[in-house]
Amino acid sequence: MSASTISTFLAPHTPNGREEAWRFTPMNRLKGLHQTEISATGELHITASLQGSATFQELPATDPAVLPSAHTDDSVVHNARTKATFVSFLSVPKNEVITTPIRLTRTGRDGEINFNRTVIEVGAHSSSTIILEHFGDSALAEDLEIRVGENAELTLISTQEWADEAVHVASHAAFLAKDARFTSIVVSVGGSLVRISPRVDFTGPGASCELFGLYFATEGQHLEHRLHVEHGQPNCRSRVTYKGALSGYNSRSVWIGDVAIRPNAEGTDTYELNRNLLLTDGARADSVPNLEIETGEIVGAGHASTTGRFDDEQLFYLQSRGIPQAQARLLVVRGYFAELLAKITDETTRERLTLAIESELEEARP
Repeated sequence: MSASTISTFLAPHTPNGREEAWRFTPMNRLKGLHQTEISATGELHITASLQGSATFQELPATDPAVLPSAHTDDSVVHNARTKATFVSFLSVPKNEVITTPIRLTRTGRDGEINFNRTVIEVGAHSSSTIILEHFGDSALAEDLEIRVGENAELTLISTQEWADEAVHVASHAAFLAKDARFTSIVVSVGGSLVRISPRVDFTGPGASCELFGLYFATEGQHLEHRLHVEHGQPNCRSRVTYKGALSGYNSRSVWIGDVAIRPNAEGTDTYELNRNLLLTDGARADSVPNLEIETGEIVGAGHASTTGRFDDEQLFYLQSRGIPQAQARLLVVRGYFAELLAKITDETTRERLTLAIESELEEARP
């Protein structure tokens, strides 16, 4: 049986938008990334800026080093796995502490259809920060797998700074070994439709993760973030904090936060928070936190979700102090996002994203 036949046989159902996992997503704007018959029309341009002893390779999908750690029933992820011409493999060796961020810059061109699978492997007792940047105007189906070794520490920053017509649908699946520490920071400010699905699986006890997210949707943008934290090991900790701002007619955000605590996950400590700020009429934010608890032997589990409009009283107060309205709005939004932007320790990236947010706010000015 040929590889193409096997891929077809194992291909998951093509969603139509009525499925729970897709009911918030405008299927007609996916540019076919979810359809089995779709084909790539170009290659994603990838530039790697490495540090220390880290290595970056492009390997065949059949190489044992980059075989998927888990099956997928997601048609977009399946397409990324079967239609990408190679797998990007970024490796940080064990026992290596790298203090300067490693950077992968991916650029889509000319409205092309791109498929990409990337595996990031961080060896035991190592420490590093990896910045994954996205620019351009392509449609990208992405499957990102992150493997964090025993007692290793990884900070992963993913920025979606696409041009206005770009489409980006991605799975970020992290597997954390014993005592591993993982921080994810997802920033989405560009693109027509962006749908990022971060997932964490604890594969060993004592591990921890912090998942942060920031998004700013303007007129016509659809920004969707679907998180799942799978607590299947004892004494693990997770924290989720996502904040969004929306402005303009038909600006839309979706945040789904699922946390599952399995029977053997005693000592779990988890909390998730989503906040949305509506700057104008015509904006809509959907926020759905979910907890599934199968054991009572936990430290704590909770969630919170709030969606509110721009605080006109705060704006009036600042204006009464002689601050022009545009500057006052900027100060309020900057303060709203300050906590999350401060998590980005790379100054160049943080300043660029701050300017992008300010540009979005300029578009949102009434």
